[in-house]
Amino acid sequence: MTSRGKTLRLTAVSALVVLALTGFSTGRGHGSGGDGGGGCSSSSQNHDSSSSGGGSHRDYYDDDDDDYGDSGGSGGVDTTASPDAAMVTLVDCASQETPYATVEVANSGTVEGTFTVTVDFLDAAGASLVSRTQEVTVPAGGSTPARIAVDDAESVPLIDECDVDSFAPAV
Repeated sequence: MTSRGKTLRLTAVSALVVLALTGFSTGRGHGSGGDGGGGCSSSSQNHDSSSSGGGSHRDYYDDDDDDYGDSGGSGGVDTTASPDAAMVTLVDCASQETPYATVEVANSGTVEGTFTVTVDFLDAAGASLVSRTQEVTVPAGGSTPARIAVDDAESVPLIDECDVDSFAPAV
């Protein structure tokens, strides 16, 4: 290799090392908001979010091309989301010994939710004697048992089966 080729190669490698050491980034930040990241950065630059879309003041290093801090973009847990519906399973129907239906309410969502559970108490002919609704709070990704009381002493001896809506809407 010629002396000129070695010099060009050494210059290219040196330039890459300098760029790497100064914190140069390609601008492909992880957040969708803020000041866009990219360019050269150093610890002497002001990186607080008053000029970015983050909305909260911070006094630590953050310029949207790393995985920590409040970048104002997506990627964190969205605590404002609400579940749409929960699955309801009948565990046990009401009887004279237990004047309530037992159900299991499962929330596959990523946030805790409160759901409206409806149980129809039916007689032997399949006619509805009484219908009851109850709100049940279920943790994210979990399930909660609930007792839905008949609250009608005259109907309890006539109950032959329970009909449960399998989907409980969020309140």
